[in-house]
Amino acid sequence: MVLAVFAPVAPVAAQKQGTELADAFAGKFKGKVVTMAGPFTDNDAVKFDDSMKDFESKTGIDIQYSGSKEFEASIGIAIEGNNPPDIVDFPQPGLLATFVKKGKVVDLNKVMDLDKLKANYIQSWIDMGTMDGPNGKVLAGVWGRVNGKSAVWYPKKAFDEAGYKVPKTWDELMALTEQIKKDGDTPWCVGIESGAATGWAMTDWIEEFMLRTTSLENYDKWVKGELKFSSPEVKNAVQKVSDLWFGEGNVYGGRKAIATTAFGDAPKPMFENPPKCWLHKQGNFITTFFPKEAKAGVDYDFFYLPGIDPKYGSPVLVAGDIYAMFNDRPEVRAVMEYFSTGASVEGWVKAGGAISPHKDSKLEWYTNDVDRGIAKMIMDATSVRFDGSDLMPGAVGAGSFWKEMTSYVSGSIDLDTALKDIDASWPK
Repeated sequence: MVLAVFAPVAPVAAQKQGTELADAFAGKFKGKVVTMAGPFTDNDAVKFDDSMKDFESKTGIDIQYSGSKEFEASIGIAIEGNNPPDIVDFPQPGLLATFVKKGKVVDLNKVMDLDKLKANYIQSWIDMGTMDGPNGKVLAGVWGRVNGKSAVWYPKKAFDEAGYKVPKTWDELMALTEQIKKDGDTPWCVGIESGAATGWAMTDWIEEFMLRTTSLENYDKWVKGELKFSSPEVKNAVQKVSDLWFGEGNVYGGRKAIATTAFGDAPKPMFENPPKCWLHKQGNFITTFFPKEAKAGVDYDFFYLPGIDPKYGSPVLVAGDIYAMFNDRPEVRAVMEYFSTGASVEGWVKAGGAISPHKDSKLEWYTNDVDRGIAKMIMDATSVRFDGSDLMPGAVGAGSFWKEMTSYVSGSIDLDTALKDIDASWPK
C-alpha cells in the first residue's frame, strides 16, 4: 500500500483571512466535524468538552476531541503516518516544533487574521507560537489554557500577624528575607526531589532568573542551544539562585536538605504553627499539596516573584497548551479562530483549573482567588516565556539539566562542571 504524501491543503478560498468564525456563527458549517487530539483525559477532558458545548450549539460544528495519556507517542504515529487530526493540542511546544520543521503544520500566517491575533495576545504569545519551518518562520499555533509559575506562596494569617508586607520589588523581597532571619525564622521553603524527575523544580528557578537578568533573545537562544549553559548569562542566573538558596539560614533544612526534600512536601512547614519557613516559589498547581483544610486568602496567599533588573520588566514563566492546525478547511479555520478568543476557555475558567492568555477574557470569570490572581499576574506581565526545560531536547531538558543541577545542589560537583556537563549532553 502506498501512502499519499501529506501536505497541508492549499488555502480554501480567496476571501479575507479570519472571517470563518463569523461564517460559523451564521450557520454555514452546520453538521461539519472537526477532529482534535491532545493530552486531556478524565476530568480535564470533561471540562474541555463542556467548554466547547456553547460553540457547538451555536454553530452546529461537532468538535470531536480524543485525549490520550500516551499522547506524545500516539500523535507522532498519526502525523508521520499522514493521518493527523484537524487540530492537535500540544502541552509542550518543543514537540510541535519538530513537526513544524518537517513542514507538517499549517502556517497560521496564511489562514488567520494577524491583526486580530495581535490585538488579543501580548506579543510574547505570538513570538512563542512562531517556529522554524522548512522554508522560514511559521506561526504554528494559538494558545489556549495556560498556567503561571512565577508565584511566591506564603502563610497569610501568620504573615499578617508578624507585620510583614508583600514585596513589590526585588530589593523589598531581599529585605523581607533578611527580616524573617532577624526574627529568628527561616525565610524560604525549597525542595527539588521528585523521583526520576528530581531537579526540575530548580530548573524552574533558573528559568525565572534568566528572564529577570538577561534579554528574551538570550532566553530564546538558550533554550535552542545557541547560548551555552557555561555562558556568563546563564552562569550568572544560576549563581543568583545559588546565592539565595545557599545563603546562611535562608532555606529550611539548609543546602543539604534541598535535594532530598520532595517538591510537594517543601511548602508544608509554612503551615505549622508557628511557620518553620515563610516563602515558597512554585506554580499554581502546588495548592493541591497544601493541607486540605487550608483556605486560600486566609491561611495562604501568593505574590508575584518581582523582576530583578527594571530593563527586563515584569516577566512571567508559563506553561500551557498550544493548538496547531494540520488540515485546512473552512470549519477548521473557524475553530482555530475561536481558540484565539477568551470565549473558548470561558467555560473551563468558570469551572476552575484553567487560566486564559487572551486579552478579551475577564477576571470576573474566575471563581476562586488563586486562579483569578494567577490570571491577573499573567495579564499584567510585560512578557511571558514557556518553561525552558520543556523546550529543550529531552536529553537536556528532562535529562542532564535536572541531573547536573541536583548534583550541584547536593555539593557533589561544582557549578562550572555542572554547566559544562550539560553543554556536552546537547544533541549534536
